[in-house]
Amino acid sequence: MFINILLLIIGFVLLSKGADLLVDGASAIARKFNIPEIVIGLTIVACGTSAPEAAVSISSVIQGATGVGIGNILGSNIANILLILGVSAVISNLYVQKNTVLYEIPFLGFISLLLMFMGWRYGMVSRGGAGILCLLFLAFMFYLYIISKKQKPENSPIENISKIKMICFVIFGIAALVIGAKMTVDSATNIARILHVSERIIGLTVIAFGTSLPELVTCITAALKKHSDIVIGNIIGSNLFNVLFVLGITGLIYPIPFEPAFLIDAALGIIATVLLLIFVFYDKKLTRTKGAILLALYGAYLVYLIK
Repeated sequence: MFINILLLIIGFVLLSKGADLLVDGASAIARKFNIPEIVIGLTIVACGTSAPEAAVSISSVIQGATGVGIGNILGSNIANILLILGVSAVISNLYVQKNTVLYEIPFLGFISLLLMFMGWRYGMVSRGGAGILCLLFLAFMFYLYIISKKQKPENSPIENISKIKMICFVIFGIAALVIGAKMTVDSATNIARILHVSERIIGLTVIAFGTSLPELVTCITAALKKHSDIVIGNIIGSNLFNVLFVLGITGLIYPIPFEPAFLIDAALGIIATVLLLIFVFYDKKLTRTKGAILLALYGAYLVYLIK
């Protein structure tokens, strides 16, 4: 028990330090190279914090546990919007770019609906469906390239940090997040088993929450530092990356069964995305009150799962 508690503490320290390095490195790169922070959040930060979901989903398919992949992605995407954006907004009001409201959030809603349609109509994400997801991922990358050229970043002081140091911050930050998340999940799972908590509860809480820890810690750190674009970009980018890249690549390796029970989770993911769009559509701001509503909905979802 003592070793597991020690590993849990070390895991949280790595998560905290990794998030700090990633946010500082990403924001410094944005300023140094005149790249909008929202683009950095949608790419470097989002892909880095989604590494645990990618590792769990792809490895589960290789090991034959194909159902884990889709459940992990759906659960993480719901937690990203309702839990992580909720917590971040309660910490600090989040301001949302016009492009995010008009294009990126609706696109997330579209691909969430497409995934649900695949599950309802075909009962799986086939190799053909996975190919479509990969093509949409490439299209999204091209869109980000276009807006990075058109959208001017905010005027900020140029960082004095060297380019190599910035890149090292990002690389070491992502590495610390991934290692910290694994140590935290493994040690927490072991503690739960020692305390005779059921495997089902462990799966629904520790494992599902654990793969979203990098997003959570990174977004809280970014919110405290008033980097709204990194928070929003991280969550929207992570959800898009999870569906388009992770499920796309996973489905190309092996078709992913989509159990009927997952349709409810997929529908909730769509509802969460639509609700987010409604919240930010007019004033381009996710306030503390709206964040609290998102958190309440996530609490209700957990009660539903446990029952």
